[in-house]
Amino acid sequence: MSRKPKPASPGGAPAPDIEAMIRVDHAGEYGAVRIYEGQLAVLGRGRSGDTIRHMAEQEQRHLKAFDRLVNQRRVRPTALEPVWRVAGFALGAATALMGEKAAFACTAAVEEAIDDHYAAQIAALGEQDPDLKKTVQDFRADEAAHRQTALDNGAEQAPGYKLLSETIKAGCRVAIKLSEKI
Repeated sequence: MSRKPKPASPGGAPAPDIEAMIRVDHAGEYGAVRIYEGQLAVLGRGRSGDTIRHMAEQEQRHLKAFDRLVNQRRVRPTALEPVWRVAGFALGAATALMGEKAAFACTAAVEEAIDDHYAAQIAALGEQDPDLKKTVQDFRADEAAHRQTALDNGAEQAPGYKLLSETIKAGCRVAIKLSEKI
């Protein structure tokens, strides 16, 4: 059975799959909350904990916004939520156990992948769904600030930074593709 093609947008390009965008963004914000929860379980005290807690609070705000969108627009959430629940917490805790710089390396990598993802969504939306576009633009700015905070806190000084960063970004890209569909 083949899928019907998406109708073309006014410019002739295929219309973006808004439901998939909301589904994957909801899953991604949920995963981010879980990563920060894992990091806080290990690094909850001190300056690093305060920095992580601030970013976690912003991610929680993002998740609540996408919770509303999922409900308002009747979008099926990803079926992979139980996987992201465990994987996100495990990634956050494991990198925090490697040290503060590794935890910040994780944040920098995740936020770089999400920045790229949100940029692609903004471009795909064009003039369609201005409310969703504004939400994604606002959250993208927060994610970029989180990445900069992580870099300012020594992310690139983590042992094996390049390998750790590339592995986490690859994992994020896989999670994005899976959450769009499943």
